[in-house]
Amino acid sequence: MGFMLINVDLHIHSRFSGATSKKMNIKTISLEAPRKGVDVVATGDCLHSEWMKEIRQCNVIDEGTFELNGTRFILSTEIEDKKRVHHLCYFPCLSAVWDFKERIKSKSKNIESDGRPNVNMSGEEIASFAKDLNILIGPAHAFTPWTAIYAYHNSLEDCYGDLSEYISFVELGLSADTNFADRIKELHRLTFLTNSDCHSPHPVRLAREFNRFEVKAANFKEISKAILRIGGNKSVLNVGLPPQEGKYHESACISCFTHYSLEEANRRRWKCSCGKRIKKGVKDKINEKADFTEPHHPFHRPNYIHLIPLTEIIAKAIGQRTPFTQTVSKRWNELINEFGSEIKVLIDVDIKDISRITVPAITEAIQAFRAKKVIIKPGGGGQYGSIELPSKEDNYVALAFGPKDKQTSLLEYAR
Repeated sequence: MGFMLINVDLHIHSRFSGATSKKMNIKTISLEAPRKGVDVVATGDCLHSEWMKEIRQCNVIDEGTFELNGTRFILSTEIEDKKRVHHLCYFPCLSAVWDFKERIKSKSKNIESDGRPNVNMSGEEIASFAKDLNILIGPAHAFTPWTAIYAYHNSLEDCYGDLSEYISFVELGLSADTNFADRIKELHRLTFLTNSDCHSPHPVRLAREFNRFEVKAANFKEISKAILRIGGNKSVLNVGLPPQEGKYHESACISCFTHYSLEEANRRRWKCSCGKRIKKGVKDKINEKADFTEPHHPFHRPNYIHLIPLTEIIAKAIGQRTPFTQTVSKRWNELINEFGSEIKVLIDVDIKDISRITVPAITEAIQAFRAKKVIIKPGGGGQYGSIELPSKEDNYVALAFGPKDKQTSLLEYAR
């Protein structure tokens, strides 16, 4: 059996998690994922009984893999420990889900009411159960200031204790990328995951970050081998937002969103001029935590490319205030219906073909993205960053995100 390339988004939430769209049902996800260009999605929330009922409506591919409308699913959950650290778990089979749930349910008050349960357990205790059941586990959105490993621990060992060597991956989160994370030495041995953590199936959320794996089949066993980097399986590409778009990238006030340098925030004792709290951003957190001033990439680290969601580009091009309007949706659907997926539109399709389908403003905006000319106003304090398109009169400064060439295929980033 030869190798194949698959795109996977390994962190989402169902409608049974807090602050999540009611549209996050298994059918909608299965239909929307391929339109973004993703082959496999982790279910999220698999410890929730009602969500598991939906998962089991899918076709069974093997004991750890399910399929609906051509989209594959593997079993996963996110769990919050007693220090508020979030962990991602990937399960090899249904029986591992049942066994894990049985072991932790006495430690949780909301395991049946929230898709992302809280447990009165340490990271080491959770990892111990995971190891017993061959469940893959690692930190979710590792650098965010609220619920991340580095918000409450100094190291992997501080969080996972003697089980730290069992940890095989770390999720970078929207506000960081490979260049940030590879400045921390203890992360070099881990596989980096870039996932959407989406709470809505809208194309600005689902698969806004994803991974490309080289595997022999689109199932749990092959994906787990890619994460573990065994049998020739591996991650060959991380794809994500420019970290400036993440809502915790820079240090900023959690109320009025005024941004501060680290020096100014320290001088003000992390209190904004409006009286509210300044929250330390991922950029400043990594600068403090880093072992290296520049990233040191291990040999196994794949390329990382930055993609801005197509709906954001369209909204800005045609003067819409948000990417959630019907006008943006109409223009997005025109392109996806013609070319198959968002990834193809952003990267692969000849710009002349795009110009035949859509209005000149959108064509020009996609060109600006490919040429690395989109301007980003960084996020912080819980507010996402925003994009601006350059004016035709501007002298452009190329930013360090987007495709490496004006016209190229995503396949070129596979190795």
